[in-house]
Amino acid sequence: MQEHPFAPYIRILARGKSNTRPLTMDEADAAMTMILTDIVLPEQIGAFLMVLRYKEETPEEIAGFVRAAQRLIAPPPDHPVVDLDWSCYAGKRRQLPWYILSALTLARAGTKIFMHGVTGHTAGRIYAEQTLRSLELPIADSLTEAARQLSRFNLCYVPLPNISLRLSALIDLKSVLGLRSPVHTLARMLNPLAAKYVLQGIFHPGFNAVHQKAGQLIGQPHLAVFRGEGGEIERRPQKPVDVWTVHDGMTQTEAWPALMPEPRQSVDPDMDLNRLRALWTGASTDTYGEAAVIGTLAIALKLLGKTSSIDDANQRARALWQTRDRAL
Repeated sequence: MQEHPFAPYIRILARGKSNTRPLTMDEADAAMTMILTDIVLPEQIGAFLMVLRYKEETPEEIAGFVRAAQRLIAPPPDHPVVDLDWSCYAGKRRQLPWYILSALTLARAGTKIFMHGVTGHTAGRIYAEQTLRSLELPIADSLTEAARQLSRFNLCYVPLPNISLRLSALIDLKSVLGLRSPVHTLARMLNPLAAKYVLQGIFHPGFNAVHQKAGQLIGQPHLAVFRGEGGEIERRPQKPVDVWTVHDGMTQTEAWPALMPEPRQSVDPDMDLNRLRALWTGASTDTYGEAAVIGTLAIALKLLGKTSSIDDANQRARALWQTRDRAL
């Protein structure tokens, strides 16, 4: 039988300890292009993703995957310029998704934010789409609708299936394969409308460097990635955090101190989304939630170049939060 054209890419990754090597950026680009254009067989996809998962993806592989996916996305030609790309792929299970209020605060202050993510790949978690609906904020069913929402509200959220059905199907394989795959990393870096600034949250600390280097390789002008609560873009206020950045091709790591004293916040017992609305409108207070909102907002402001230092970012974030438009 004639060898399938995708077989060499699996062989590169799985030839044994002495002959295996990572994919180059160009090889990763070619492999993901084949996957996203339905040239690859289902059993090949499973083998490919799980070998990558076992060995862990390299920055070059992720950069190649991202380059392929971005090339196959057709954004509307007249979309407004997006300031900040905000990915939401983890879901929250220990704490409420306070980061939504950070993004809303920033949008109300004039920053155009494109949010994208998935829902339901892991049971028992609260996702961005569910949270936005609870706040009666719109969900875009296409990139064209996202462009309209950005023009009106400075904020939009697009579920990944409305950007790429193929990528969404690959992420949904988690329930079949039992493990996340590098597609989760790829989706976080997708940046469909080419925002100049990209903010990312991860769960496993070792992936900071992968995201940072991959962003540098694809020429992302400005990027910040940090270990967020539950893997989302949300500051854990009782813990110091390292923020890994790319600015105009230069990489750096910033050490942000804790905002609150230990002990750590315990698991939220009820995860009641109504508390987000109550905190936003001022109907109730939540010391932890407010600190998480302000801390996340500060990292975003620093990435956007709107502050001169970490202390200044924290002060500016608190001021923006305190003067927010509380209407929903």
